[in-house]
Formats: sequence, C-alpha cells, structure tokens
Amino acid sequence: MAGRSFAKHWQLYLIVTPPLLYFLIFKYYPMLNAVLAFKDYNVTKGIWGSPWVGMKNFNLFFDNPIFWTLIKNTVMLSGYLLLAGFPIPILLALMLNEVRSNRFKRFVQLVTFAPYFISTVVMVSIIMLFLAPRLGFVNVLMNHLGLDSVNFLGEPGFFRSIYVWSDIWQTAGYSAVIYLAALAGIDPTLYEAAKVDGASRFQKIWHVDLPGILPTIVIVLILNVGNVMAIGFEKVYLLQNPLNQVNSEIISTYVYSIGLLNANYSFATAVGLFNSVINFVLLILVNGLAKRLTNNSLW
Repeated sequence: MAGRSFAKHWQLYLIVTPPLLYFLIFKYYPMLNAVLAFKDYNVTKGIWGSPWVGMKNFNLFFDNPIFWTLIKNTVMLSGYLLLAGFPIPILLALMLNEVRSNRFKRFVQLVTFAPYFISTVVMVSIIMLFLAPRLGFVNVLMNHLGLDSVNFLGEPGFFRSIYVWSDIWQTAGYSAVIYLAALAGIDPTLYEAAKVDGASRFQKIWHVDLPGILPTIVIVLILNVGNVMAIGFEKVYLLQNPLNQVNSEIISTYVYSIGLLNANYSFATAVGLFNSVINFVLLILVNGLAKRLTNNSLW
C-alpha cells in the first residue's frame, strides 16, 4: 500500500526530500552536539571524548557577577523592540490598506520596504555617520538650532533607542507585507455589509480589518516573544563601545567575547543552550495563553 502511494505521488516526495534533508543534516543533527555544554571540551579528544563536567559551565555563567546585568540588558532591549516594533507594521499595513491611490500606495511600499535590504554593517555605518559627535547630520542640525553636540553612541541611555528605532525604520515595511497579505484575504462582503450598516472608516478597521488579521497578529507575536532572549548579535556588537557597554552588553555579545574569542567553547555552548531553553519555555507559555484567549496558536 505504501509502495503504491509512493509511486502515485513520487513528484511530491521528490519535492519534499531536499528541504527535509536540509533540516535533518544542518538543523537537527547539530543539536546532538549540545552535549558540549556539559563537558570540558578538549580539541584533541573531540566532543564525545571530552570529560563530563555536568552543570559546571552553567554554574560559571549563573555565578558570574554580571549575569543579572546581561539578563536585564537582553530582556530590556528585546522588550523595547517588541513593544515599539510589533504594532508599527500593523498600523502601517492598516494605513496602506486605506489608501485609494495605487500609485501613492506603491510608492510608500517601496520607500518603507527598501531599507530592509540594507546590510547590518552598512546600516550601522549610516547610524554612525548620522550621529557622529562633530560632523554628524543630527549634531550639525542641533548646533544650527543653538544646542550643544551630543555623543549619542557614547551615552548608555541612548543605546537602546538608537538600536530599536533604527531597526523599526529598517524592517517595518517588510513586516507590514505579512499583514497586507492577510488584509487582502478578508471577505469583501464584510466591507459591503459594514458600508450598508453606515460604519465609519475607523469602525470598519476596528470591526473588520483587525478581526480579519488577528490570527496573523497572534502567530507573529508568539514567534517574536519566543525570540526575546535571542536578539541579534551583529548590530549590537557593531554599535557597542566601551562608553555604552553598561547597557549594550547582552548575552550574545558576552558569549562572543568570553566564550568564542577565548576558545571556551563549552561555556559558549552552555550559555547558548540556556538561551534556547528560556526561549522555548516562553514560546510554550505564550502559545498556551494565546490559545486560551484568542483560540489562535501555533499548535
């Protein structure tokens, strides 16, 4: 019976095989090496031959004096990005959906979508040029207004806002595409019924648009919360300097500087595994809460 099914649908199995092999080889198989977190890695003995040390690497991380600072910085930066960056693509998609001029709508989509293709290195270079203490555009403008120059990247208090709002500018247009696609799938008869009932534009958004894209909003929110502890390394590391390090030092940059640059691979793996477990727990909790409140969830 199985052979007959395979012969009948062999094209489907052929299409599915490459991505399945990709995940098995490059995603699931490397997970076995997470055992490195419980060992004292020795290059000559390899991962499986290295001596077992149990929770030693985790205890080194937990007992580190800056452990809670790293947790605080990571959670605050991720939370700031989630609170500020999550609703903006939704608002942008709702506003674009209300635009009647297709030409203007395409222009706005192009302008907001294009920054997504700027690489992280170029993006950080743009930020540094704009915020340079002496010749940066922002400080030059402030000087013309009679204000003193500010070393934005040298002030710890500005770091999170610089990171978050530059990220929003870069990714909001791309993220809005998901919600625009969901809005396009709403039944047109719902709009006609709302028009017949005399609903205003705001009422139509509140009672038709938002309920129509609610499942998409919930799924995206669950995925974002599940990555709270896994905030990107590259941009933070490139924006980081000794002056703002008190707020910019997060778990991923600490692992790079202490674990990888010093070749302490067991310690780096332990911290990475800790991060993954926290993200997994958050994903389970938020998924269950979303399912209970909205009947929408990943599973």
